[in-house]
Parts: sequence; C-alpha cells; structure tokens
Amino acid sequence: MTEPTHAPDDPGEGSGKPGPPTGTPAAVTNGHAVTFGVGETAGVLPGDQRTFDDVEAGIVALWRTFGERREQRLRDRLVLHYAPLVKYVAGRVGTGLPAHVEVADLIQSGIFGLVDAIEKFEPERGLKFETYAMQRIRGAILDDLRAQDWVPRSVRGRAREVERALERLGAQLRRTPTDAELADELGLSVAELSEVYAQLQLTSVVALDELAAAGRGSTPLADILEDPEALDPVALLVDQDNRRQLAEAIAHLTERDRVVVTLYYFENLTLAEIGRVLGVTESRVCQLHTRAVLRLRAKLLEKTEV
Repeated sequence: MTEPTHAPDDPGEGSGKPGPPTGTPAAVTNGHAVTFGVGETAGVLPGDQRTFDDVEAGIVALWRTFGERREQRLRDRLVLHYAPLVKYVAGRVGTGLPAHVEVADLIQSGIFGLVDAIEKFEPERGLKFETYAMQRIRGAILDDLRAQDWVPRSVRGRAREVERALERLGAQLRRTPTDAELADELGLSVAELSEVYAQLQLTSVVALDELAAAGRGSTPLADILEDPEALDPVALLVDQDNRRQLAEAIAHLTERDRVVVTLYYFENLTLAEIGRVLGVTESRVCQLHTRAVLRLRAKLLEKTEV
C-alpha cells in the first residue's frame, strides 16, 4: 500500500470556508458547498434568503450552544455542516492509494475523525475549526488504513528505504544498480539484502482482477470465469424450443394417441395398465403407441426441415 499524500498545509484550502476577503467566498451549508457573491443569499433551498453573514452567525451560535449543552442533536448538525471537509480530505488521501481502496471507505473512517474533532474542539481558544478538523479526519483515515494493513510498519519503512536507495543510485550511475551496490548503499551485506527482499515480498500484493484485466479492459474477473455448476444458456434455449415443438406435435395427434402418450410418458403407466384404462388389449396399446411415436417423429422432422 503506497504511503498516502499529505493534506494541504493551507488551512483554508478545501475547508469549505471563506479565505481572504478577496474573490468570491464560499460556505458550507446543510452539507453542500455554496458559492455566492457579497450580499447574495447563501440558502440552498427555494425561499432560503440567508446571507453569508447569517450562516456564519448561525454556526457561531451553534458552537456556543453545543459547548453549553453537549447534546447529540447539536453535534449532528455540526457534523452535517462540516461533512464536505471529510470528502475533501478523503479525496486527497485516496490519491496516493491503490485502485482497490474505495474512497467511500475512507469517507466512512473520516466521519469518525470529524465527530471526534467536534467533541474535542475548544472554540474559546480562537483556533479555526477547519484546520483542526482536517488533521483529525486525516489521522482517523490513516489509522484505519494502518489497522487494515497486514504488513508491519517496520517492513513498510524498509521498503521505502530500498526505493529511495534505488533512486539515488540510479541517478548517480545512470543504470540499474547491482545487488552489491545497493547493499553497500544501505550498509548491508548481500545476504542481508536478500533477507530484506524476502520480507518485501509481503508488500508486493496485486489484486487478481488487475492482473486478469490486462489487455481486456475493465471487465471483472468474476464475469469471465466459468462456473461448472451453471447451466448452459444455449442448452436451456434448445431444450425449451424442443419442448415447445413436442407439445405442438402432441396437440396434432388424435385423442386416443394423446392419451396413450400421456399415460405412458407422463404418468409412467405400463402398456398393460394403459390397456385396462382404455379397455383394449396390451398388443393394441402397443400398436397405438408405435403409431403415435411415428406421427410425432414425422411432425418434428417436418418442423426441422422448415
């Protein structure tokens, strides 16, 4: 897993709050970023005529009330107001991560960081909440990523050391360094470097879908693997068509022939039992059965030739 990129140092960048008084300010209202000019309304709903100053005054009052009562309802309103910060930080952190890491998972972890920031923030200190919250959100996301990582942090650190050493030697030598040169750069013996390589194999994990997708677009691997238990759709269609044609052919038989076919093939009666049902001898039933089968075969051949 690649080390994620750092969040911006400028506390105003991406915070959803207005920076210097020049340009067009922006606000975060009801979980949406709203941009407006000076004196324009900041409402996001029809009929909402609040100005930017009204929104700011409302947030200041909300913080004051939350500091006095610490009610969950008030905290939830603050979470909703600052939620765009989580999406921004998660997007920045996700830039340096593998493709299989979902941004939605990062946002979920970041929400816990935002809640923790709101619970621990002290407005009376005069600090900007967005600056503090972005650090807590980013920390919560990274903590969750580390908790899910099966590779020890020491091995991750050694991998970065090897990568930096390879870059330095490559720039100096203008070629790929040998194992002996790399070991000397790292202050190791060749045998110790081989042990490091063995440890770093744990970090070289590639999603099976990514390997299988090479040269065939973005089709998931599950869509191309054959399921031996699955029914062949072509065979199913052929079977359904054969059943339809057989049903049509049986419908053209005489009534007695249809009775013989039904009792013999669907009710599993013997020829003698069918004879007792129809009141005829077994040999006569055999004749009726043979005639019905020949007529069905001729009818089916006729449809096939068409």
